[in-house]
Amino acid sequence: MATVSDDYAQIDISTEEKDKLVAEVMRHVLFKTHQTTGCPIKREELTQIVTKNYRQRALPALVIKEAGDRLAATFGYEMRELQRTRAPSTRSGRPSQQQVNVDAKSYVLVSKLDPEVYSKYVEHKEAAHVSGFAFVVISIVHLSGGKISEEDLWHQLRRLGLNESDENHPVLGNNKQALELLVQQRYLLKEKLSGPEGHSMMYELAERALDESISGKLKDYISQVVSTSTAAEVD
Repeated sequence: MATVSDDYAQIDISTEEKDKLVAEVMRHVLFKTHQTTGCPIKREELTQIVTKNYRQRALPALVIKEAGDRLAATFGYEMRELQRTRAPSTRSGRPSQQQVNVDAKSYVLVSKLDPEVYSKYVEHKEAAHVSGFAFVVISIVHLSGGKISEEDLWHQLRRLGLNESDENHPVLGNNKQALELLVQQRYLLKEKLSGPEGHSMMYELAERALDESISGKLKDYISQVVSTSTAAEVD
């Protein structure tokens, strides 16, 4: 059975060269995740790090895999590949196959640390409002059946004191941009639909919101809210 070392040997690359490439990919993933507030990183970006000086076709896949293994072993992060549940439609109303292929080859970092350890040593408290906003929006869309119009979503958010015209919210800043960030992070899928009354914008849960790590917490939270409300009514 061939080992990873055998694979690299067949490609004719030294251990030192391989380790340098793996470190560069890890560094890119960590810094890009921080700079873009957790937006997905395209596999193409990571491939270009390798192919900049090397032309072996099998090398990028091996380096990216080892980078993922080391991120898990060193930092407790899983480099998870995202798969589009459905690609955004083009102007013709049909998903672009090229878009499907590009979107499928993206990665995000997902912490595999114990929640208490992550909260104490890793999580940035100043960014907690972003996670809170994401959780609220995802909850609203989930309770709407996984899909909601932009108008209805903002109607619900206004009930929480969040107005779409507010560009200077004391915590979120520009509220519309905060919502758009959830699309870029692939928690939401945004789509423009045409109907008899004109165009309308729809939001639905995207692959990160549908991931068990998020959906499981969401269901537990909703169950707790329902239980608390029921208990209050009984009292």
